[in-house]
Amino acid sequence: MHGFLLWLTIFLDLLLPSIIGIILFNSHRRRVKLRHERDILVQEKEAALGFVHNVGEVFADSETVDMDSLLNRVLHYAVRTCRAGSGAIYLVNTRTSRLEARSVSGVFPPPFEIDLNHIDLQQNASIHLSTLVKNTPIPLGKGLIGEAAVLGNSILVEDAELDSRVPQLPVAFLRIRTMLLVPMRFGNHTIGIMTLVNRTNGGQFAQADLNLAQALAAQASVPIHYAGLQEALEEKRELDRGIQIAQQIQNSLLPQVVPTFDTVDLAAFNLPAMEIGGDYYDFIAIDEKHIGLAIADVSGKGIGGALMMAVCRSVLRVNAANVYDPAGMLCSLNRTLSNNLAEDMFITMLYMVLNLETNQLSYARAGHEAPIVVRNGEPKAVQAETAGIAIGLVDNETFGEVIETKNLFLKPGDLVVSYTDGITEAMNAGGDEWGIGNLCNAIESMADASAPELLANIHRHVLAFTGNNRQSDDMTMLAIKIR
Repeated sequence: MHGFLLWLTIFLDLLLPSIIGIILFNSHRRRVKLRHERDILVQEKEAALGFVHNVGEVFADSETVDMDSLLNRVLHYAVRTCRAGSGAIYLVNTRTSRLEARSVSGVFPPPFEIDLNHIDLQQNASIHLSTLVKNTPIPLGKGLIGEAAVLGNSILVEDAELDSRVPQLPVAFLRIRTMLLVPMRFGNHTIGIMTLVNRTNGGQFAQADLNLAQALAAQASVPIHYAGLQEALEEKRELDRGIQIAQQIQNSLLPQVVPTFDTVDLAAFNLPAMEIGGDYYDFIAIDEKHIGLAIADVSGKGIGGALMMAVCRSVLRVNAANVYDPAGMLCSLNRTLSNNLAEDMFITMLYMVLNLETNQLSYARAGHEAPIVVRNGEPKAVQAETAGIAIGLVDNETFGEVIETKNLFLKPGDLVVSYTDGITEAMNAGGDEWGIGNLCNAIESMADASAPELLANIHRHVLAFTGNNRQSDDMTMLAIKIR
């Protein structure tokens, strides 16, 4: 027994220092690990606070924030803090469902396949590559950047040269060795992707680098989101200014004064559904005893329709002098305009020529609504039908074969009313259209009135029918009354 105790004592004397050493070593290693983790957290905190101060300077003493300046500052700070060789910030364009590079720092290798033959890598390579990246949007879901945007997850590619998802170029300084992709989110939406490439010390990005980049991206998301709202607001203001100018120009293209004659009473009005529209009417002096009267509807609303209306007006006015055949005039318009119309755009037009001495009205329809005629002493309004097809839908030969000119000999008291489909298709809250029947009834009930009084009455009828329902199409009317 005594021998066993002696042996145990000797064993403990020899083993105890080793045990204590192991315990002290593990304790030291744990303290080192904790100190390292603390240093990383402190670094992230300091970086985030420094970033907030850095970005805050962009907003200081400024009523507006330039998005590009903000992004450049954010990216510069992120590249420097994470010790990246280069980087880029892509923002999501919700209208196109694509990611657009709005800021690029350093010699950023394009994250997509390119043809190096079209890039000068000897001089100003950074500028050429930056321009290429900014001009090449990435579809959502395509490639690592598109994937990060759709999934909303950060991606750490430690060794990019072994990752088949990373495109590589056969140029040493454009190879991607390591890569970080960090979504910038506001609420539940990804507003952009911060991409950092290649560490400056030649090493690989690690989880600590990703954590730091995520902290910076989280801080950047809020100011970028609000700067984006401000940018969108300014774009809208600029668009509104453009629309206002276009509206003023369009209004100036419509007749400012309705011509007056001893034997004829004329009137017209135009009510665009939007700020600017595609309807058009005009009075054109052909010669001393003939006047041209046009009413047209360009398919599509907004600026496109308004521009085509302006072109149509110009072409008509240039070619109308001494042309008395409406069908021939519309054929000339089709030849000139059809090649300039978009595939989904066309123009319907009613063109009339009135002889102020004989009251002969010649008219032709390019797919437009037929004019409504009320003879003096006759109770019923009738539509003066004639063949024709819209401008821009068929070739010139077919157009010329279909369209025809017809003549009406008007007498005192006779009335001719032309209109666009925005009048008859005006809807009430229940989805019912005003229709040709109501239009004819309104014309018949006011057949003895002057042309301006008649159109004012029709306008009141249409507004009473539609009530508070929003106008969906341009409304235009033109009336001729023989005194």
